[in-house]
Amino acid sequence: MNLPNKLTLGRIILVPFFVAALLIPFPFHNIIALLLFIAASITDTLDGKIARKMNLITDFGKFADPLADKILVLSALLCFIQLGWCDCVAVIIVLFREFAVTSIRLIASAKGEVIAANMWGKFKTVTQMIAIIAIIVFRAAYDITLMLLPSSIAQSADFTATANGWLFLGGEALVWISTVFAIISGVIYLAQNRHFISEK
Repeated sequence: MNLPNKLTLGRIILVPFFVAALLIPFPFHNIIALLLFIAASITDTLDGKIARKMNLITDFGKFADPLADKILVLSALLCFIQLGWCDCVAVIIVLFREFAVTSIRLIASAKGEVIAANMWGKFKTVTQMIAIIAIIVFRAAYDITLMLLPSSIAQSADFTATANGWLFLGGEALVWISTVFAIISGVIYLAQNRHFISEK
């Protein structure tokens, strides 16, 4: 297995550690989750660049690279729902988009073709990763702020309710912005590969 493919698999392996850091409350767990997500995101950039530069592009890489992106991003978004950081509607739309695109890839694979992620798919992934990183940064900053504030303020119901309300709205906006790009890229992807569906 070449280096780009190892990086792709490494991204998948990081996912359970990222999920655990995000969901299990321990000191600075959001910061640990953030670092793990950033590390996984960097492998997404590196594997493609190395594969193109060293001519190590393989069918496995074409299929596994976007799959690893989906696993990473969807794991984060589902965790956000579990934590109450965003609503489920946008995530359901993203799930529908990913199932549709993956179905086309499977049909193409059955016909002996491998469809690599296009520019719009990569742009969609970048916007999703930026949104996820920003949301975790906001939450980590909030946790640090609570530690620095006097306990009378940090434990105030009004303060926590207001802060969590603004954090939810900010996270929801970021998730929806990335979802719009997911919809656009999905429509373009289906249009470009519609012959796999229309074939009799």
